[in-house]
Amino acid sequence: MAVFTEIPEISAASWRRGDPDAAARDLVRVCHEVGFFTLVDHGIDESFLDRYFALLRSFFALPHDVKQRIAKVNSPYFRGWEDIGSELTDNKVDHREQLDLSTENPPYPAGTSPAFLRIDGPNQWLPESTLPGFRAAVVEFFRTMGELADELMSVLARGLGLPPTTFRDRFGERRYSLVKLISYPTTPKGGAGVNEHNDAGFLTLLLQHGVGGLQALNPNGDWIEVPPRDDAIVVNLGEMLQSMTGNYLVATKHRVVADQPRFSSAYFHGPDLRTSLAPLELDSRFVEAVAASPRHREAGFMAKRDELLSGASGTSSTSASLFGEQLWNYYTRSYPDLVAAHHADVAG
Repeated sequence: MAVFTEIPEISAASWRRGDPDAAARDLVRVCHEVGFFTLVDHGIDESFLDRYFALLRSFFALPHDVKQRIAKVNSPYFRGWEDIGSELTDNKVDHREQLDLSTENPPYPAGTSPAFLRIDGPNQWLPESTLPGFRAAVVEFFRTMGELADELMSVLARGLGLPPTTFRDRFGERRYSLVKLISYPTTPKGGAGVNEHNDAGFLTLLLQHGVGGLQALNPNGDWIEVPPRDDAIVVNLGEMLQSMTGNYLVATKHRVVADQPRFSSAYFHGPDLRTSLAPLELDSRFVEAVAASPRHREAGFMAKRDELLSGASGTSSTSASLFGEQLWNYYTRSYPDLVAAHHADVAG
C-alpha cells in the first residue's frame, strides 16, 4: 500500500450521477488508505456557508464579557464558549478559542448512571438580539452536515459490501452529534492550535475558511498539509468508525499549526450515546487486509484520562464498547476540571 503524500479529492457527483458501486469502492479505498479527503460537488449552498462563516467571525469578535455569559465552565453538558488554552489534547494545552455545541436532547435526571448519559442536554445560547440569526444558522449547519454525513455513511456501507442503511440502523433515534466553531490565533512556537489526536466520533466534516494549518500524519511520520478550499469540505474518520469496522477504516492523526489567525468549523457525526461499537461482520477480504497491514492491525485509540496520568500518551488504549463511553473518555481527558466541578461523584 502506497503511503499518502497528499489529500485525495472525492466528488459527491461520482455516486449521485455516476456509477454508485464504483464510487463506493473508491471512497472505501481512500478511507482505508488515507482516512482524509476533500469532498467537492457536495451541494451545500455556498451563500449559506458564507453567511455561516460571517456569523462565526462576528461571534468571536464579541467582547470577552459577552462570550463569558455562555462559558463552558457553567455547563454540566460540556457546551459553551471557552478561551484560548482551556482544552487539553493528549494532556497538552490547545491554543484555540472555541464554541462547543451538541445535539439538544432532553437531559436525563441528575446523577444518572452510567455517567456518559449526563452529557445529553441543552446548549448555551446568547440572546437573539446579541447576534441576530446566529442560532438559526448553527441549527441549519447541524442539519445540513448531518444529512451529508448520513449520505457518506450510506456510500461507505455500500463500499464495504453492506446494506446502505447499515449505519443509519445502528445509530438509533436519540442521536448525539457535536459542532465546534473555532478561532485560532497564530500558533506559538513549539505549540499547536490543537495537538495531535484522533477524532472520537464516526465522521468529521470540516469547513476551513481561507487559511491553512490543518495537517494529517501519514504512516511515514510526515505531516501532510490539508489545503483550505472554499468549495470543499474536509472529511476524516473518527475512532468509532475504526472500532465498528474492526480497524479497516482507521482514524488518521491530525493537528493544527497556524502561521496566521484562522477560522474553521467542524461537525462530528454521532449516534445515540448507547450505540454499540461492536465490529460489523465484514467480508473476509477486509479482515485479511487489516491483518496484513501494520498500520491498521496496530491502530489504537486515544489514551484515557487514567492512562495519561500514568504516563501514557497518543493512541495507547482500546475502544470502549459503547459510543457514550468513548465520548466520556474524551471529555474526562480534555476537561478534567469540568468533570470534577459538575460530576464529582465519578471524577477520577
